[in-house]
Amino acid sequence: MAPSAAASAAPASKETRIAIVSPEKCKPKKCRQECKKSCPVVRMGRLCIEVTSTSKIAFISEPLCIGCGICVKKCPFEAINIIKLPTNLEAETTHRYSANSFKLHRLPTPRVGQVLGLVGTNGIGKSTALKILAGKQKPNLGRYDDPPDWEEIIRHFRGSELQNFFTKVLEENIKALIKPQYVDHVPRAIKGSTTVSAMLDGKLERDNKDEIIDVLDLKEVLHRDPKQLSGGELQRFTIGMSCVQNANVYMFDEPSSYLDVKQRLNAARMIRSLLDEKTYVIAVEHDLSVLDYLSDFICCLYGVPSVYGVVTVPSPVRDGINIFLDGYIPAENMRFRQDSLTFKIAETAEEDVTERSRQFEYPAMKKTLGNFHLSIEPGKFSDSEILVFLGENGTGKTTFVKMLAGKLEPDAGTGKPPQLNVSLKPQTIAPKFQGTVRMLLLKTIKAAFMHPQFQTDVVKPMSLDNIIDQDVQTLSGGELQRVALVLALGKPADIYLIDEPSAYLDSEQRIIASRVIKRFILHSKKTAMIIEHDIIMATYLADRVIVYEGQPSVNATAKSPESLLTGMNKFLATLEVSMRRDPTNFRPRVNKFNSVKDKEQKSSGRYWFLDDES
Repeated sequence: MAPSAAASAAPASKETRIAIVSPEKCKPKKCRQECKKSCPVVRMGRLCIEVTSTSKIAFISEPLCIGCGICVKKCPFEAINIIKLPTNLEAETTHRYSANSFKLHRLPTPRVGQVLGLVGTNGIGKSTALKILAGKQKPNLGRYDDPPDWEEIIRHFRGSELQNFFTKVLEENIKALIKPQYVDHVPRAIKGSTTVSAMLDGKLERDNKDEIIDVLDLKEVLHRDPKQLSGGELQRFTIGMSCVQNANVYMFDEPSSYLDVKQRLNAARMIRSLLDEKTYVIAVEHDLSVLDYLSDFICCLYGVPSVYGVVTVPSPVRDGINIFLDGYIPAENMRFRQDSLTFKIAETAEEDVTERSRQFEYPAMKKTLGNFHLSIEPGKFSDSEILVFLGENGTGKTTFVKMLAGKLEPDAGTGKPPQLNVSLKPQTIAPKFQGTVRMLLLKTIKAAFMHPQFQTDVVKPMSLDNIIDQDVQTLSGGELQRVALVLALGKPADIYLIDEPSAYLDSEQRIIASRVIKRFILHSKKTAMIIEHDIIMATYLADRVIVYEGQPSVNATAKSPESLLTGMNKFLATLEVSMRRDPTNFRPRVNKFNSVKDKEQKSSGRYWFLDDES
């Protein structure tokens, strides 16, 4: 569920209003200025809303606004949002871009020699906070029309660790590096022809190139042009480019995107290797198991996406992630989400209690693509069941999915998959449709989209109402992913093949998407096969798993489906990683490498288990 406007639990606290006008949606030339005409404060002769047919955007005076919400209802383009927030946040405003735009309250507090993890929904201010801490964005303390000087900014943060931090930034004693969020934009910034090795050498300031190549698995791409790299290869390359340089502050914005489980944990180890007594490391991450493994402490960000964001005080890793999932901050007596997010994994490890009415089988199959050979062991699946594929990138998971979908033929002389109606959600989403999200849904899945049950179970939880009238071509990666999931589930099929449903989604959206998929498959009595690298999402979804073994891009074997317990144990053993479950909300947690718990579980052969030990 999307975060509601944060409201203090103390009823006596005064409230102030924040008015947001979306520059993309507000179109004064195409409307009758209904917001201004319907405003009771304007009718009393005061300039609460200023807009004419020649204005670029409406202006709403927050001090004059009485919060009646009439303008919100009357705006034909749904461009206005009026939110109440506690007055005590007003004094803690760190940055505001302009009038009626996004506000950030407080800042994360980095600590030297430790990794600070940031967790929160998309559009809540994480990237803004990184820019400010890196010295690339000067905080204006909310005074966008009269920005303060650095002396006043440092005075604002006096008494906190941020005072010393900004003093160092100002004196240029700190060099900050940001690993960008969207690595697919990196090749555009590279001029001319070059190689991965040459670019690493060009930035080399630390004696760790060989370690980076080994840990981040860059050996095979060293002599290739960065413009020819895949998403995962680009991600590992950009992490490596940050790690070879000397800096005081390293910032990693979503370092796990496009990476498989093994690569995510290796990247986390590489990032942690940068720590010393003079270094700050900050990481924004939506994969909660990786964030847990990577971080020493956590700052949560809550609020209303694209309206305002609030940064919490730092907490120990376990407490910080649990606060985010619970939606309640005990220290501030603040609830920022109505529902807690918990992880109830399949009730038993061996047999599912759900009644199965139909069984399907697929035979042993083989497929050769260039130098890559994939062998698939025979298997069975039934309705109301979710199978999750576990394996490294390049082991043929997507190839198997395409063979089941009939988009690839198995090699001659081997078995053929059963003829089933298949709905495929591909790994990469490239929108070609010209029109709005509503038009696309009506054209593609009209029957499902018009059905009240599908609206309740799928469309509303996936928050499509917010983007239903936006042009498909203008949607962000996360918005496209949500639309693609609804489209896939809306098609009548026997089996739903979903490739990486968590890509581009934030932590909260991932859990909601998992719930939607699980509920839909159970209620519709269909089967789902899912490729997923987010361990938390994969284990929440899985009734059984298909484990991949072998050498990526050379040869691999897809094993027959097996229980979550035995499959996860086998998969984690190949990664040399052990996991436990949190006793509070049952989320899987990666044990720190060579910790007491890690050694204890590995010695007993229990890399993964389903009991509720901490």
